[in-house]
Amino acid sequence: MAVGAGALVVTTRHLVRAGLYLVVCLGALAGLYLVLTAELVAWVQVLIYVGAVVVLLLFAVMLTRAPIGASDDLDRPGWPAALIGGGTGLGLAALLVDAFRWTRVDLPEPGTAERLGEQVFRTWVLPFEVLSVLLLAALVGAVVLSRPDIGRRPADGRSLGKAGGPGPDAAGRPGVGAGGDQGADAGGHR
Repeated sequence: MAVGAGALVVTTRHLVRAGLYLVVCLGALAGLYLVLTAELVAWVQVLIYVGAVVVLLLFAVMLTRAPIGASDDLDRPGWPAALIGGGTGLGLAALLVDAFRWTRVDLPEPGTAERLGEQVFRTWVLPFEVLSVLLLAALVGAVVLSRPDIGRRPADGRSLGKAGGPGPDAAGRPGVGAGGDQGADAGGHR
């Protein structure tokens, strides 16, 4: 199920559907973690990847005004390269399984939530925080790119003000545009 949903993520023509197929793929991977008795990793997978990262990706797609429907740019036929790459990947996987079929890896002790937390918050705390700042910067960048009127001036040189309304006039009075009418934040009382 994870492989099928992953294949649908990269082959669908709709970005929102690709995000929903990614939810199915990551949920199936969480199910595999449960089968491997890694319950903590499974629930972290569900909470962080399915619950947060996919939602962030869908918000980024919708905020950047990316084409939500089918895209002609993404519909180029790449099936020969995909078949060659997939066949090569399957061949390498079969070769690795055949080479290490009877090899067992003995671990000193099973992983626990305590050891995982110790590794994440002591050893890997700096990369963890850098990644969170990077994700925040990506979200802020998506918002800035989706709102082209923020901080830009129109062709006549007037300032757009805070909400895209008229800016100050030549005397510096706020909210007075070229027509002389006052805006809501002109300082007057109602």
